[in-house]
Amino acid sequence: MQCALHSLQTCDNQHNDLSRDHTSMADKQYDLVVIGTGPSGESAAVNAAKHGQAVAVVERLDQVGGNCTHRGTIPSKALRQAVKQMLAVQSSRVLHDLGTPDAPLSWLLERLHRVVGQQIDMRASFYARNGIDVLNGHAAFEDANTLSVTNAQGARQTVAFKQAVIATGSRPYEPPDVDFSHPRVFNSDTILEPGFTPRSMIIYGAGVIGSEYASIFSGIGVRVQLINSRERLLEFLDDEISDALSYHLRLTYGVLIRHNEEYERIAADDDGVTLYLKSGKKLRADALLWANGRTGNTDRMGLEALGLEPNGRGQLAVDDRYRTKIEHIHAVGDAIGIPSLASAAYGQGRSASADAIRVNGFRWVDDVPTGIYTIPEISSLGPTERELTEARRPYEVGQALFKETARAQITGDTVGMLKILFDPISHELLGIHCFGDQASEIVHIGQAIMSQQGAANTIDYFVNTTFNYPTMAEAYRTAALDGLNRIDGVFDVPAASAAPVAGIEQMAPDGATPHADPGDPEGPPDGHSLPTGTSG
Repeated sequence: MQCALHSLQTCDNQHNDLSRDHTSMADKQYDLVVIGTGPSGESAAVNAAKHGQAVAVVERLDQVGGNCTHRGTIPSKALRQAVKQMLAVQSSRVLHDLGTPDAPLSWLLERLHRVVGQQIDMRASFYARNGIDVLNGHAAFEDANTLSVTNAQGARQTVAFKQAVIATGSRPYEPPDVDFSHPRVFNSDTILEPGFTPRSMIIYGAGVIGSEYASIFSGIGVRVQLINSRERLLEFLDDEISDALSYHLRLTYGVLIRHNEEYERIAADDDGVTLYLKSGKKLRADALLWANGRTGNTDRMGLEALGLEPNGRGQLAVDDRYRTKIEHIHAVGDAIGIPSLASAAYGQGRSASADAIRVNGFRWVDDVPTGIYTIPEISSLGPTERELTEARRPYEVGQALFKETARAQITGDTVGMLKILFDPISHELLGIHCFGDQASEIVHIGQAIMSQQGAANTIDYFVNTTFNYPTMAEAYRTAALDGLNRIDGVFDVPAASAAPVAGIEQMAPDGATPHADPGDPEGPPDGHSLPTGTSG
């Protein structure tokens, strides 16, 4: 232990000597420099500042917030909420002031910009009141302890640092054979300022981002064709949830979903866009939205000088402390890939900062629920029925249909369901899957119980707890009772004395065979919630 400590101190002394060598040549010097002001960058910077560190953030845009605030999560969700409000008004037959074709979209975009402006002001105040310097410009490493920051006017300054966090986020992936400069071809950034209201749209890519925008644009009356390269929509979801989303996109909003298709080429002209598919199909629409993956913003940063090489998607490899190969340079958020969620990025940034300045608070962020903001929305945590069956793990299901809850009947948001997967012997919660209005809020009740250790993680909690009435939260009690009633009399072993189920050769009540613990389910194929989308 003493040798290890001595080595660490020697390394620290060498690192500090190196930092001092570069300090004299730098315009500014900091304990910690964070590159990027999205969720991960913000949490990293604020955490360090609150622990007395001299901190700066570098942001290439004129305003803080990163892609999450300007072009990803916040604007897309604000746009979605505005569409929901418009649909609610339309369904009540009192929409009279949005009569022209362009009016709905212009009203939606105005709402989007208002929310983004509020977010920018709020986040700028975080840096100001915590004494964090904001340096606007593009950051590039000159060496392992020095950054150059070049602003839009070409002015350059050098910054010395002891620790750094790369939190540069991501941008839409753009294949080189698609002309994104054409005014009718968009990615998930540029679609926020389309310049016109298309009557029809092709969305290539049916991941989280593509599915969310399919909901948004079909909701304002745009005829949408959603092109999916896989066999089913969002196949990482529970099968019932995936089927429900497909059903409502088709039947409620008129979205035409084409599975197992890949593009061959895209041709855009003054009147529209033609998509040629490898299957021989040819599709035509007023506009095309490319929503097929994202790329980390790690280019032109001088990483090669440090020996850091991003993968083909621009993502950096990190260890279990979010450190790159250079131990005093951490990387977080979309810059390291899956799960590429704003929710996870906040925790990653704070943890990387805690590790860098050696204070308490580090955790590896892995308890991340899926949040998909389609209409209706989707959220889940834990393995699906398919994954449990393939892993031979016995389980039972408890369900609650939203249409049978008083709160949903009152609000009119009756589409949806809550599904609880649990162990039929120990009653341990294994998975929570929700589809419908407020799904991303509802899932957190189940998450809180699933995070408990031992016997505290049990479906019985929902039966033995009194929920406000009427609320959507009471769907948990309904689902729990449904599941417990299903196993009543089937299993005689009480939960308190249940033996571990791993490796037991038995059949679950529904005929599924048992299996080992599958671990975490795979994330979205494109790595977004998203978007993330996200990033969405």
